[in-house]
Amino acid sequence: MGRLGQGVRAAGGAAGERLGRLRDYLMAQPPYKRIGLPLLWCVGAPLAVLLVWVLILLPFTPGVADLKQTRAAKASILVSADGKELASFEEGLQERVTLAQISPHMIAALIATEDHRFRDHHGIDFKRTLASVLHTALGNPQGGSTISQQLARNMFPEEIGRARNINRKLKEMITAVKIESAYSKDEILESYLNTVPFLYNTFGVEMAARTYFNTTAAKLDILESATLVGMLKGTNYYNPVNNPERSVQRRNVVLSQMRKHGMLDDKRYDSLRRKPLRVSFSRQAERNPTDTHFTAYVRKWLIEWADENDYNVERDGLVVHTTLDSALQEAAEKAVERQGNALQIVADVEWAQSDSGSGSAGGYAGMHGSITPFEYFWRSKGALVNSFIRETPEYKKAIESGDTGALALKRLRADRAFIARLRAAKTRLETGFVAMDPETGHIKAWVGSRDFHKEQYDHVVQAARQPGSTFKPIVYGAALGKGFAPNRPYRDAVMNIKAGDGTVWRPTDMSGSSGNMMTMREGLVFSKNTITAQVMQDVGLPGIITLARGLGIRNSKLESVPSLALGTSPVTLLEMVNAYSSIAAQGEYRKPVFVTRITDRAGKVVAEFGSPAPERAMSSQNAADLIDMMRGVINRGTGTAIRYRFGITGDVAGKTGTTQNNTDGWFIMMHPKLVAGAWVGFNDNRVTMRSNYWGQGGHNAILVVGDFFKAAVAEGKVDTAALFAGGRRPEPVRQEDNPGDISEEAGEMQQEGVAPPPPPELDPDDMESEEAMPMEGERSDPPPPPPPPESEQNAPPASLDQ
Repeated sequence: MGRLGQGVRAAGGAAGERLGRLRDYLMAQPPYKRIGLPLLWCVGAPLAVLLVWVLILLPFTPGVADLKQTRAAKASILVSADGKELASFEEGLQERVTLAQISPHMIAALIATEDHRFRDHHGIDFKRTLASVLHTALGNPQGGSTISQQLARNMFPEEIGRARNINRKLKEMITAVKIESAYSKDEILESYLNTVPFLYNTFGVEMAARTYFNTTAAKLDILESATLVGMLKGTNYYNPVNNPERSVQRRNVVLSQMRKHGMLDDKRYDSLRRKPLRVSFSRQAERNPTDTHFTAYVRKWLIEWADENDYNVERDGLVVHTTLDSALQEAAEKAVERQGNALQIVADVEWAQSDSGSGSAGGYAGMHGSITPFEYFWRSKGALVNSFIRETPEYKKAIESGDTGALALKRLRADRAFIARLRAAKTRLETGFVAMDPETGHIKAWVGSRDFHKEQYDHVVQAARQPGSTFKPIVYGAALGKGFAPNRPYRDAVMNIKAGDGTVWRPTDMSGSSGNMMTMREGLVFSKNTITAQVMQDVGLPGIITLARGLGIRNSKLESVPSLALGTSPVTLLEMVNAYSSIAAQGEYRKPVFVTRITDRAGKVVAEFGSPAPERAMSSQNAADLIDMMRGVINRGTGTAIRYRFGITGDVAGKTGTTQNNTDGWFIMMHPKLVAGAWVGFNDNRVTMRSNYWGQGGHNAILVVGDFFKAAVAEGKVDTAALFAGGRRPEPVRQEDNPGDISEEAGEMQQEGVAPPPPPELDPDDMESEEAMPMEGERSDPPPPPPPPESEQNAPPASLDQ
């Protein structure tokens, strides 16, 4: 210790001696040198360090060759849970334009606000940089980047980095100087205005002009230009669509900068700043040949995520890991295609002639080549045809150009190409399908229509339709939650039910009422409206709505009216399948998950999205009892096709659904490891399946789910030995045990004492006889006789062969 102490004292003495000599030297100098030399050292030392730092960073910034070529961007991709590529972002929303094709207002607003000495510096505005440092030190952060620096950041986000630190700023400055040596000022402006991001996967001023103002870059006026330039400070924060008040404030800051730098006089500025924000937002189409409804949904979500997290989905090479199972997705797509095509043939043939008949899908397929699809529908519904026409953009355009309603109708009905498009759109049968894992909430398969490239409207998450009897399990689940036993008896009889407004409702069933006592279990198995309505009365609508929300119907509005119990309040397919998944998960709700994580091009995880904690919606015992009641739907109720047509022997439960006039067909089935549901119908609910047999969910939507599950079992994706809690393996299916078809009544309740709604009013200019205006190419003979009685239409087909 003694030697160590001596060493420290010796070192301290030497340092003190040197400092003493330095002090003596300074004291011997003139006064100005005594002050100047220390100051010079304080400034020079950091500058020397900065110079060394710049020299070190120089090789790590893009070179002139890189600037000339602009490195090839790597598109972000979406992959399935098993690693197969689903879609990519190779084609973004960008259209390059020359500087001459950009409004002078846009260029003036940009320079005045972002870099008013742009024409004078060589990439770095030292005066502005020092001012921004000073303001930031005083607690008022300000940006000091020139347009060239911002362009460097846009062109090379990975090389320069995203972290807000000195290292990034120096790289940005070095690259900006290189850009200035490689490009002219006009080339820099043009490149910047073509690459700057404007949200919604939109890059460059041309696409921004189309997206926010429905115009072109060349036609942007001064207010529109100021609004877009204002977004550059924070595209999300100053988004004129979501944050209009902030956008107006920022736009006016841009206008004030233009006034400050002599581009506007005081009078013009004062007039402009008072004008309202005029946005004409139209998100640009971004369909990709590999897109499906699922990838389009994830694509939209990813763009918003990337905007908020400063990523470029076109150039940053992100890998988005989704929950989709490629084998299950393929099975779903094939089921939708196969069964959707077969059901389209059924609809085509049944609506082709006055006597629709009733037969098997195979029989209809044999007739399809000799009929004109939907011919009887079009010839017998003249008023509806005119309504369709009046709702088209073509009709509205004709009226705006001065045509009368009658003249516009006559012209459009004579337009063969227009009528062909209208017929094809209105009579195309659609299908939505989704499957999810009830234990995790992971989406495993998603098909939004029969063909994404013909129909982008997503029947999984966009279309809200009446769920019919698929809503009934929620009513019975609420009853179980109130302490009712599955065997609680009710009389199968038509009852008067008073609504809150005093009107009387009388729910009925297609099969009629027996007057006998039935249990709640039987009421659900045989989809009895009379029983369900009485259960609803005993439970109360508030309890039913609360359970529906808890299970997963969280976005759609649920009307608090008696008919809610029979599924008259529109919901989405995803919400309904989510609700059934919550039941299958023993009463625990899990928010649907479609992305698990995002990695960068090097495989590093940049974001993870774990499954949210489950929320208890109903007790596990009540969920088990409800599942057991719904097993009966598959074994002896309206869902027997699952066992006897598709041969599925696992522990499954589910429910069919049908709405008024065969408008919507539903079927959702639960397995311990997979829940799947399908909807079948037409986009326009004034077009429906014709016969009551093929219009039922137990005869249309069930085919899609059954086909899917059969393929999933064959692929080994569904374990038929898996059991629900307290479940047991079902007995082998024997054809002689088939209970036959059970009819299902639609969800509409008949209201007494209220006059029926009046027919839609005709356009005053359209008072001609509808039959006097046949479509081009049609016969003008008298309309055919009415369709056959319901008793004939309800007859089951000769077979279920398909």
